[in-house]
Amino acid sequence: MAQVHRRRRLVAMGGAILTTTLLSACLQNPNASDGGGAAGLNGYVDNTQKDGDKVVTILGAFGGDEKKAFEASLAEFEKSSGIDIQYTDDNNFTTIVKTRVTAGDAPDIALFPQPGGLIELAEAGKIQPIDSVLDYDALATTLVPGFLESTRYKGRSYGAPMRMAVKSIVWYPKPAWTEAGGKTEFTSLQDLAKNTDEIKGKGTAPWCMGWGSDAATGWVGTDWIEEMVLRVSGPDVYDQWVSHKIPFNDPQILKAFAEFGKLAKGDGNVFGGAANIINTKFGDAMTPAFQDPPKCYLMRQGNFATGFLPKDVQADLDNKVGIFVFPPLDGGYGGQPILGGGDLAAQFNGNDPDTIEVMKFLTSDKFGGPWAKVGGWLSPHKTFDATNYPNELTKQMAEIVSSADVFRFDASDLMPKEVGSGTFWTEMVKWMNGASDEETATAIENSWPKS
Repeated sequence: MAQVHRRRRLVAMGGAILTTTLLSACLQNPNASDGGGAAGLNGYVDNTQKDGDKVVTILGAFGGDEKKAFEASLAEFEKSSGIDIQYTDDNNFTTIVKTRVTAGDAPDIALFPQPGGLIELAEAGKIQPIDSVLDYDALATTLVPGFLESTRYKGRSYGAPMRMAVKSIVWYPKPAWTEAGGKTEFTSLQDLAKNTDEIKGKGTAPWCMGWGSDAATGWVGTDWIEEMVLRVSGPDVYDQWVSHKIPFNDPQILKAFAEFGKLAKGDGNVFGGAANIINTKFGDAMTPAFQDPPKCYLMRQGNFATGFLPKDVQADLDNKVGIFVFPPLDGGYGGQPILGGGDLAAQFNGNDPDTIEVMKFLTSDKFGGPWAKVGGWLSPHKTFDATNYPNELTKQMAEIVSSADVFRFDASDLMPKEVGSGTFWTEMVKWMNGASDEETATAIENSWPKS
């Protein structure tokens, strides 16, 4: 844990005037309201760390090679700005950040892997709204649509992304898929189903799928339902579902189960059927696609999937693997949605000019070049320089997201843990083993915390 200066400061008008002067060019969130948290337009959250000392502390969840890549992406900024950025990683981030904030030991900036914990601390008045320290309008213009909405509380946004993950990707073995007559662009899920039916007619299951993940078995199924909710009913219904403004067994959600059921439970659609899906580890799901002959062809999974592909495939990604976006549904939401996630930067020291400068850089389209070049990182900005990406596959992922109409965070990560990492997982396993759509959704609904 980084050392901190134990000097408390009152949130005074003098500090507010100073920061307002520093940020005179900053545009305000057009949806701002005075009801959001303790840090209103005339107030600034404060931690106990010294202001203006050219030291900024950051707390995040990622370590190892990702930490090295993150720090490499900060090096040039540190040199030019003279600011020493001290990053601390903790794999128990969700608990540690709350503990530190409660104890009065908040970092200057924290990088939240999900919006839930960020919103909780924003509600407690511990986080500075980004529209008072960043150019909200500029961010909204360059970011993939949906990110800033994910950090909104009472009309104010409290975090901005510095890294993106994308899940709405369909992977295929390039040579084998082409030989089988597979297409690579689809106007709709119905168009995709027509092509996969043709493949199935030749004797091979089109879809590869594995849900095995030890105690977390079933999470892959939750991603599928989330994808379908976005396509069947759109982002507004998705948001109502996530926040429990509509029940889990609402007819609009049951439609998503039905659509997924057509794909996952259709005769011959998935290699090995239900038993194989549950018993196959998610990281091994696509391995049969690279056998000769292939046992299946398509896998819907996030950008992290490259790390689980066979080693010889990883060594030659651009030639051996292709991807396309999981398409929209005819008769459903009219746009192209993308499901994913990201790391969100939030500020706990609202009137420190050094922290503000680091926030500006972290959340800009200039951040991340060195990280992108080593792989495993995607910018949330449509305007990021794609030449930094190490291969054509990653560039294509970035293009898929930048062309999307809306982005939404993984729903199970936003739901109460009793549901999101509890009954949603376990009931999806029962669903795959034969439980009906309504039985599954009602069981999950009944598990939702009452308060």
